[in-house]
Amino acid sequence: MKPLLVLLLAAVITLLTAHFISGGWNYVLAGNIAMAAMLLLTALGHFVYRKGMTLMIPGFIPAKKILVYLTGTMEVIFAIGMIVPSTRRLSADLLILFFLLVLPANIYAAQKGVDYQKASYEGNGTSYLWLRIPMQLFFIAWAAYFGIIMAEV
Repeated sequence: MKPLLVLLLAAVITLLTAHFISGGWNYVLAGNIAMAAMLLLTALGHFVYRKGMTLMIPGFIPAKKILVYLTGTMEVIFAIGMIVPSTRRLSADLLILFFLLVLPANIYAAQKGVDYQKASYEGNGTSYLWLRIPMQLFFIAWAAYFGIIMAEV
């Protein structure tokens, strides 16, 4: 839920700030800065809550710690890429693929009841998926709209 709140709040703040400075409504800038802010928040979680994040990865996947650091680093790179107009389209394409690839980890974590912040198995459980999956689809749609569709306009 925190990533969604950061995304929406950053979009509103950027939109209003850009309007105040330039007198126009720059939705593309606001949408991409908002995605970057959300990605930086989630990337931070990969480093601060590394132990809990490793619990989200199924047992058969090796090098969990490295994978957590790698995905956190990828989120930082995607955040930068969404801000730079010349890399926005590629970043959005890769980000959508990334969101699709990490969805199984989120499903696995919900099934196991992972609380990544406490590094325990006392989380919300599968009921969390009723929020998480639509939220993940919303992030995909956001990246597609502001990073691909609006980048072409």
